[in-house]
Amino acid sequence: MIKKCLFALVLAFSMSAFAQVQKQAYLDYIDRWKGTAIQQQADYGIPASITMAQALLESAAGKSELAVNAKNHFGIKCTSEWFGGVYYYDDDSKGECFRQYYDAAESFKDHSEFLKRPRYTTCFEIAIEDYEGWAYRLRQCGYATDPLYASKLIKLIEDYRLDTLAVGVKPIVPAAMVAGGAAEGAAEVTEEAETPKPAKRPLKASVVRKSEPIMVINNDPEPPYVEPLTAKQERDSFLLMHPKKKCNGVSYVTAKEGDTYANVAFRLNVRERDLREYNDALGRELQKGDRIYLSAKKATGSEPFVWSHTGQSVWQLSQENGVQLESIQKLNGLDVNIRTFRTRQKIYLKKVKEEAVYH
Repeated sequence: MIKKCLFALVLAFSMSAFAQVQKQAYLDYIDRWKGTAIQQQADYGIPASITMAQALLESAAGKSELAVNAKNHFGIKCTSEWFGGVYYYDDDSKGECFRQYYDAAESFKDHSEFLKRPRYTTCFEIAIEDYEGWAYRLRQCGYATDPLYASKLIKLIEDYRLDTLAVGVKPIVPAAMVAGGAAEGAAEVTEEAETPKPAKRPLKASVVRKSEPIMVINNDPEPPYVEPLTAKQERDSFLLMHPKKKCNGVSYVTAKEGDTYANVAFRLNVRERDLREYNDALGRELQKGDRIYLSAKKATGSEPFVWSHTGQSVWQLSQENGVQLESIQKLNGLDVNIRTFRTRQKIYLKKVKEEAVYH
C-alpha cells in the first residue's frame, strides 16, 4: 500500500514538473513575441490575443518543425501568389508546400497580410475585444480544418490572459477617415489620454461642438468560401497554360513572363531543388523562354554531335538538346569554368572513339 502511494506521489510530481516546463515554454514565447503581436494589432486591426494564440497553437510555442526550420509560426501554406521560399512538410497530405521566411517576425507580418484576403473580410466586422467572435469566425472562414480550432484558441487566450496583452491599443486610423483631417502619419490611438490642461473660458461668440464618433458600415455580403485547388488541379491548370513538349525523349515546358522555379515547382507539386537539378539550374534564375524539363535530362543526345554558336553558353546548348550539362563537359573534355563558346565548335553528345573526341 505504501509503495503504491509513493508511486502515485512520484507520478503526480513528474506530471506537475512536466506541466510547469510546458507552461514556462509558453510564457517565454509570449514574452518574446507579445510586442510583435501588439504591433500587428495597431497596424492591421487583428487582435493581439488572436495573433498570439494562433502562433502558440500553430508553432507549439516556437518548437514545431515548421517554426524551427521554415520560421513559419502560423502554418501558412504556399498559394499561387506566393513567390518566396518554400518548405515541404507532411500535413493533411504528404509533402505539402509551406511558406518559408527569413525570420519569425516576417512570419507574423505575413500572417496579418494573409488575413487581409477577401476570405477573412467579415472577421474585421467583429469588435477587436471580442476574441471569441474572432476565433469562431476564423474557423468559419476556413483558416483551419480542425473542428475544435476556435475552442483551442479561446482556451489559450483565457489560460494565459492574452486578452490583456494590448488593452488600450487601437488600430491606426487613416488620416483621410478622421473628421477635420488629422495629421498624416499619426501615432497609434490609445485609451490613455494625456492629462487635460485647464480649459480657457470660451468667448461669448464661440460655439463649442463635440466631434461625433465615426461609424463604418459594411454592407458587402459575406464572400463565399472558395475551396482551394488540389495538387492535381493546380498541376493541370499550369500545364493547360504551359503545353508540354519533348526533346531527346524528355518532357519540358517553356517559361512565361513571371514564372520562377519556386512557383513552377509549387504548381507541379515537386520540390524546387529537384526541378532545378533537372535543369542544371542551381543558383540560376528562370527567364522567359527558358525550357523547364519536368524530369532529369539524359546523359547522351539523340544526335552524335552538334555545332555550337559563337556566344552560346554551355548551359543553353545543354537545354536545347536535352542532355545533362555535366555529360557534355565530360564527353568533350571541357573545363568546368568555361561558360560560353567563343568560336563555333563541334560538340559531341554521344561517346565516340577517343581519337575522334574534340578537345
